[in-house]
Amino acid sequence: MRRALAALLLGLAACTGHAQAVRVGSKADNEGALLGQIVVQVLRHQGIDVVDRTQLGPTSIVRRALVNGDLDVYPEYTGNAAFFFHREGDPAFRDAARAYASAAALDLAAHRLVWLSPAPADNHWAIGVRGDVARAAGLRTLDDFARWVRAGATVKLAGSAEFVESDAALPAFQRAYGFTLRGDQLLVLAGGDTSATIKAAAEGISGVNASMVYSTDGAIAVTGLAVLDDPRHIEMVYQPAPVVRDAVLRRYPAMRPALEAAFRPLTLQRLRALNARTQIDGEDASSVASAYLREQRLVP
Repeated sequence: MRRALAALLLGLAACTGHAQAVRVGSKADNEGALLGQIVVQVLRHQGIDVVDRTQLGPTSIVRRALVNGDLDVYPEYTGNAAFFFHREGDPAFRDAARAYASAAALDLAAHRLVWLSPAPADNHWAIGVRGDVARAAGLRTLDDFARWVRAGATVKLAGSAEFVESDAALPAFQRAYGFTLRGDQLLVLAGGDTSATIKAAAEGISGVNASMVYSTDGAIAVTGLAVLDDPRHIEMVYQPAPVVRDAVLRRYPAMRPALEAAFRPLTLQRLRALNARTQIDGEDASSVASAYLREQRLVP
């Protein structure tokens, strides 16, 4: 009985000790782990007690945990707010400033969640072409790619089933830019791992010379793949930003300037380079985040 009571008191003490701690989550992918560690380390540098729950799971799990109050902050992408609030057709989410403003307004009103200022990097679906092929054919945009396909060029694109079939991915690009890839021009890979599709294009595996990519993929930085611009803005804008519960931000107002200072330097090129260190070089996300924050003089 005494042992049980002692254990109960110890448990209560542990809960009390973490009552004011900030619970930081992230998605389970490489970039999610990196961004989550940036949040963790910035808050700890601010003297805030942190519970590290990074790499918690996919968007659905992490988002639910934040909305339900089981997390206090995690990095999310502005474009995903369109799906959270069923606004996929809203043109605001195809413009960076309007996407952020819409996400911030919708989440504050519905859930008392605050979107801090996002990084300038935009992590969306795109098409990449092997560098030498892109240079030879003068491919810089999806308009160029469409003309190249229509002219009968030898094209073979590697992508996941989701990229090939999802109405928001390849079919949307084909409709907007006026091209069609036949079944024999596609190599559909199981899963959604872009490192596999990028490798196929970079190395010409099975004749592949084009690939689905996420625009911040680390593999882009080391393979020389040319990512084609989307001048018609078919894809929504996906800028990463810390999203925090309003009550927690009120408790720790210094979170805002500190986290915004950490996300502000994350340009497309910088985020690709950081992702390459975890995706390609196999470095730990915590170590990469620490080196980045020291480089930016945000932590000693």
